Amino acid sequence: MPQTYPEFLDFSLIAQLKGVRSPDEHRLDEILDKATLLNGLSLEDAAVLLAVQDPRQIQRIMTTAKQVKQAIYGNRIVIFAPLYIGNHCVNNCLYCGFRKDNKVLKRAKLTQDQVHEQTSRMLNQGHKRIVLLFGEGYNLSYLEQSINTIYKVREGASNIRRINVEVAPLDVEGFSRLKQCDIGTYICFQETYDPGLYKHYHPSGPKSDYQYRLFCMHRAMAAGIDDVGIGALLGLADYKLEVLSMLQHAKALETHFGCGPHTISVPRIEPADGAPLSSRVPHLVSDDAFRIIIAVLRLTLPYTGIILSTREKVELRRELFQYGVSQISAGSATSIGGYSEDNAPDTQGGSQFALGDCRPLETVIRDLIQMEFIPSFCTGCYRRGRVGKDFMDLAKPGLIKLFCHPNGIMSFAEYLEDYATADTRKKGYALIEKMQAREQNDKIKTTVDSGITQIQAGKRDLFV
Repeated sequence: MPQTYPEFLDFSLIAQLKGVRSPDEHRLDEILDKATLLNGLSLEDAAVLLAVQDPRQIQRIMTTAKQVKQAIYGNRIVIFAPLYIGNHCVNNCLYCGFRKDNKVLKRAKLTQDQVHEQTSRMLNQGHKRIVLLFGEGYNLSYLEQSINTIYKVREGASNIRRINVEVAPLDVEGFSRLKQCDIGTYICFQETYDPGLYKHYHPSGPKSDYQYRLFCMHRAMAAGIDDVGIGALLGLADYKLEVLSMLQHAKALETHFGCGPHTISVPRIEPADGAPLSSRVPHLVSDDAFRIIIAVLRLTLPYTGIILSTREKVELRRELFQYGVSQISAGSATSIGGYSEDNAPDTQGGSQFALGDCRPLETVIRDLIQMEFIPSFCTGCYRRGRVGKDFMDLAKPGLIKLFCHPNGIMSFAEYLEDYATADTRKKGYALIEKMQAREQNDKIKTTVDSGITQIQAGKRDLFV
């Protein structure tokens, strides 16, 4: 008999908290002072921050989010890219270009040879971390074969070192099989936590089962998958309901399994051919509201990675790197076979949604260097077993920096040696030198200096 879990969404409480008033200065001081302790905020605190409308108070929230992000993540940004391997789907989600009733989409499924070819092209751009995706309706064996294919691809000394997986919910047995594939994080978005609207937006297909999707992370963690990533597609419902629901979801996982989500994603609906709802967003989330959402999530869940995709435009992405985002996709393609044209993602059409940032990977990296962010391709924690609760036990007392900072810089140096143009390499090493000059921890400084010397001498895949 399948295991059942307690309901965790309290919609009466959410309705009450959505109606709280903007705080006075004293209350705001209390919440922001609490946030700087890096222990997170309560659901009630988060609701108060979501109610703030005064521009000056909003700026205080953003500034505090920047401080918290810097304290935990430093100046590194983890980089990954999605790999879509099939766009057939048995669902009919009204907002998605892959929906079953979309007659304008050219359907495709990559063969294993094509999976190999796409992986090679991603490696030749410099990627080391990918998210693997496809529509619902493919069997689990296809996913297992594709993961196996990807991990076997080599381009010189390069290989994909971490595959995160974003596919439809499985039962516990299915998640147990997925665990054996040596995946990183399992990702699944609830899309909207509003059960009535969920039913409306998902009229047919397995995905129409709200409860089955809602508890997929419980099943994944019960099957031994340590790192999970939750999220909501902003624009389907009131954003305050979505944020407060995600926070309740995170709390439920923490309570039941001793560890909350490894990542949280907040994509906004973007136009998609053949999905009319995507061009008339029911609950539009403005850029100003989006900024607050990112900041509130950072303050409330300080040790959870916040993912920002290439859906967002360049200027806004640059800004949000400062205020809470810790992982980004870059050089992305959301069409099947989209990496076939180097540095020109999604030229083949058939994307799941439109991109706001179509820049090639090196351009994004040059931008990050200019902003003094270290682009990180690190996979060390995953490969050392620092995942799930073990990761959080290191993160909360601030010890994870002993690993993440040197690993991030060494993975960046590897990119500079193998893929960067001469100008990017020069600027990248100048940034590393600046970071090393500021570093006060002698152990980290020594580890990085030694690692870079070895990398420049030809050693690869160094991590602590």
